[in-house]
Amino acid sequence: MKKIGLFATALQFLITPVTFAMKTIHENGLAKNGIVAHRGAFKTNKLPENSIASLKNAIALKCAGSEFDVQMTADDSLIINHDPKYNGLTIEKTAYAELKKTPLSNGEHLPTLQEYLSAGLKNNWSTRLVLEIKPSVFSKERAQQVTEKVIKMVHRLGAAPMVVYISFDYDVCKKVKTLDPKAQVQYLNGDKSPEEIKRDGLDGIDYHFSVFQKHPDWIPQAKHNNIVLNAWTVNNAAEMDWLLANRFDFITTNEPELLAERIKINPVAKGWKLIWSDEFNTNGLPDTTKWGYDVGGNGWGNNELEYYTKADTSNAVVRDGKLLIIAKKENKEHNTFTSARLVTKGKGDWRYGRIEVSAKLPIAKGTWPAIWMLPTDWKYGGWPASGEIDIMENVGFMPDTVFGSVHTKSFNHVIHTQKTKGFYLNDADKTFHVYAVEWNKDRIDFFVDAHPYFSFSNTGKGFAEWPFDQKFHLILNVAMGGNWGGMRGMDETLKQAVMEVDYVRVFQQ
Repeated sequence: MKKIGLFATALQFLITPVTFAMKTIHENGLAKNGIVAHRGAFKTNKLPENSIASLKNAIALKCAGSEFDVQMTADDSLIINHDPKYNGLTIEKTAYAELKKTPLSNGEHLPTLQEYLSAGLKNNWSTRLVLEIKPSVFSKERAQQVTEKVIKMVHRLGAAPMVVYISFDYDVCKKVKTLDPKAQVQYLNGDKSPEEIKRDGLDGIDYHFSVFQKHPDWIPQAKHNNIVLNAWTVNNAAEMDWLLANRFDFITTNEPELLAERIKINPVAKGWKLIWSDEFNTNGLPDTTKWGYDVGGNGWGNNELEYYTKADTSNAVVRDGKLLIIAKKENKEHNTFTSARLVTKGKGDWRYGRIEVSAKLPIAKGTWPAIWMLPTDWKYGGWPASGEIDIMENVGFMPDTVFGSVHTKSFNHVIHTQKTKGFYLNDADKTFHVYAVEWNKDRIDFFVDAHPYFSFSNTGKGFAEWPFDQKFHLILNVAMGGNWGGMRGMDETLKQAVMEVDYVRVFQQ
């Protein structure tokens, strides 16, 4: 204990100029894009993971951080490698000279921490060095020794302003804070709440993204407690978009270039803030706090063939992260199909915002899936006077086209004045696409993925043309047949049609 106390005291002399340096670096352009390259930016250029070349590439890309893994050899050399073995040799049982004999795939030798940090500091004013201290395969005590050596080297090289520490070993994280109270430290293992992290004086949670899906309440809890949010290892667009929508501080990825593209087109980059969502992460019936049902089989004004059921998992069920709306061929109350028509409830109505739904559609002759909105209060009278917003409709006899439309008293299909436009999409039944509207007091813009294809403007002539100054709620359904869906008949062999919904997100500015 006496030795540790002396070391901690000695560090105070190093930390004083570091605080000033950190402020200076931040003011001079540390990247704020939130992209952390996992083991460096290695994948696109086929570089070795944890190589100095992959680190330099992350810096060249101006990632917010570049992550790397530190372990200690049998002769107490600190080296960079993820796995406990290198070329079949256990790192903690092998001297560095022996490990160094086998080069990385690009010809580099296995880098030491000193070499790695020195390379990371050279001409780098944008990219934090995210240093992971690996747990020891031998003992907790050895992991503590590694931590002491790492902190000493970081400060000796003047790298402290650029380093963020992470570890799966909670005691290692706390040890870093004991030795350097100014250090930024994030925990990796996913078993501590943000409140526990704050209580123990750590700075962030850097968990696998699935942990946050299981504990979505940890996201606002972290923000409330000023705990940094990071997620790993996130390599596809859907997961990236969810984390961006929830305003994570950092995202660790093997695909930094893809993440940079998702950041550019994400609603958050345009000033939108997520206010309501359902990611469908709990199996069973849809969340009853968010969804209700329209029930019945009276043709729904369109001579449709389905009966909409209530809370029946054969027609609406969440399974493996997706909401399935299932139209089934079965008789119910003089109808030849059953299906579901889900409506948002509670706080699920909005005036203005960006409403987006990621969905994969059923396409067969007679199907009519829809993502749409109706007014909550019907202030201007019954349909169509109070308005309707069709974010996406498809009819199975036109499989390669989706439509966006509005209905008002002056503009509707009954009097042949409806405002609508189609978007060519030849894989709507094979791929999830994002169907969205951006709605404000002046106009409604319609999108498929990032592509705007239709806009309806407020003419200023009153509610007959613009009733869209009231709250609307969202509806998801699969209709069968009807005036439009069945215009060219039905596929008589069709037994069921399924619309899969990956998520629903609502943003406001």
